[in-house]
Amino acid sequence: MAEQKAMVWSMDDEALEWGACPAFMPESCRIAVLQGNPKQPNTDIFFKMKGNTTVARHWHHSPERMVLVSGEMQVKYDGQDSEVIKTGNYAYGPAERPHEASCLSDEPCILFIAFEDPIDAMPVSEAGK
Repeated sequence: MAEQKAMVWSMDDEALEWGACPAFMPESCRIAVLQGNPKQPNTDIFFKMKGNTTVARHWHHSPERMVLVSGEMQVKYDGQDSEVIKTGNYAYGPAERPHEASCLSDEPCILFIAFEDPIDAMPVSEAGK
């Protein structure tokens, strides 16, 4: 077995490779893989969205464990009141629970997300999940 190496990433690290988000998300949205393979379990990412933008309702097969690294974000999970996440706050999102998110700040919102299962994001149609 190949030995794993320890690593450290900064949200400003020029070595990070930022890729596009799924097509239904804002064009300015970007994702950088920090550790793992998005097609395999246990992958960590930075998710970045431009200030004052919103990601439409969607859901994931995996639960999400998140820490907001910069900005201020509002999240709304179906069946719950919306919550405002501030820089440094932890948030948990259950698997398959539709939700939307808005970056409330002028600066970009950068969210660290740890996924248990392979990464996906499915848009919610108006007819339901």
